[in-house]
Amino acid sequence: MDLVPKSQIDMNKVKLAPSILAADFARLGEQVTAALEAGVDYIHVDVMDGHFVPSISFALPVLRAVAPIVHQYNAVVDVHLMIEQPDRYLEEFARCGADILTVHVETCPHLHRTIQAIRELGLRPGVTLNPATPLSSLEEILPDVDLVLIMSVNPGYGGQSYIPASTDKIRRLRGMLEAIGSTADLEVDGGIKGFNAAQVAAAGANVLVSGSAIFGGPNSIAENIAAFRRALRQ
Repeated sequence: MDLVPKSQIDMNKVKLAPSILAADFARLGEQVTAALEAGVDYIHVDVMDGHFVPSISFALPVLRAVAPIVHQYNAVVDVHLMIEQPDRYLEEFARCGADILTVHVETCPHLHRTIQAIRELGLRPGVTLNPATPLSSLEEILPDVDLVLIMSVNPGYGGQSYIPASTDKIRRLRGMLEAIGSTADLEVDGGIKGFNAAQVAAAGANVLVSGSAIFGGPNSIAENIAAFRRALRQ
């Protein structure tokens, strides 16, 4: 039985968070601006260290360059830290313009302290977990976060296919959030395309991260975002 029937989901309020991991870095500012002008709510910045995940991605200078553009449009800089020892870098990410800092359960042995440190910096704290990590690992921290991110692929590379079992995990997490009266965002990242966006949102996600489906393909960024919106309304 669905914990969140589709009839209770306002698809017009689902937020899109384009991941700049899939953007053309020779045209990064231009492409971020195009996404913002098309009305996206968040810009998602994936930070990878080559240790916790196999890839290495952009660091602080890229965030410092992108954040002012995002803030001109009153949108949110959504930073996902796929790194070991994230506590060492929280202040630097705050100074470079992050609005949300999301850390992994798997990398934070003192998770409550980390979440508290993010909030003390004036940012919105988020927590995420890998596909094989159980939701039970969130139970004690759930009341303290403003965002929970479900990875629907194994992190480290863009362009992967959505793991079908993620849908039930999203549904169960939405039930957990509702049970404690939390207003935290439920964000999903990995393999989100037009054909499955409505299914993921109907399960309880209200923030959808997508990279290649927004920044890739033959159509413009604005056309890709409009296609996402249509898919959510169907």
